[in-house]
Amino acid sequence: MIIIQNVSNMKNVILIVLFISFLSGCDNSAKKSDASEHEHHQTNIEETKVKSKSPKSMAMATLGENHIHIDYSSPSVRGRVIYGGLVAYGAVWSTGAHKATSVEFQQAVIINETTIPAGKYGFFTIPGQEKWTIILSKDWDMHLADEYRPENDVIRFEVTPEKLNDPAESLMYEVKETSPDIGRFSMSWSDVKVSFDIKSVK
Repeated sequence: MIIIQNVSNMKNVILIVLFISFLSGCDNSAKKSDASEHEHHQTNIEETKVKSKSPKSMAMATLGENHIHIDYSSPSVRGRVIYGGLVAYGAVWSTGAHKATSVEFQQAVIINETTIPAGKYGFFTIPGQEKWTIILSKDWDMHLADEYRPENDVIRFEVTPEKLNDPAESLMYEVKETSPDIGRFSMSWSDVKVSFDIKSVK
């Protein structure tokens, strides 16, 4: 009887060990599955960032001691009709994709004979076939031009667009120094370039 009982107890122990091993294996499989799913999720996020068709961009320049910083998203032409098509004539445009383009001046500047205090501004335009309207607004933190309000304009003036012989596939901003404390602010995209002078105030 004692021998039989020992054998029975040993069977129970073996069954318990096997059951515990089974549970442990399931737990490890679940962890591996979770890790694999997390890794796949991270990969998808990275792929989404890489595939952005209008990547975040910036342009920086120094005029004298004045640092100028432009934040924008840069869309590409990709075979589309841009002006009079994707970008409507006569409507306020954020002059970039996603969020409104912003321009920050470390010191005051003079644009079109108007003194603009140091600070950060929204950069908007109203494209036209013959003339473009340039706008700097107190409001800069918005999606496209959704919350644009003309009463918050700091300056508004017109420029004549330049036709590009070598079209710009991606939208691009530049500020090029032309003489001490003076530079040329420009935006180029597709076959159009608009620009104006900017002077740093000491």
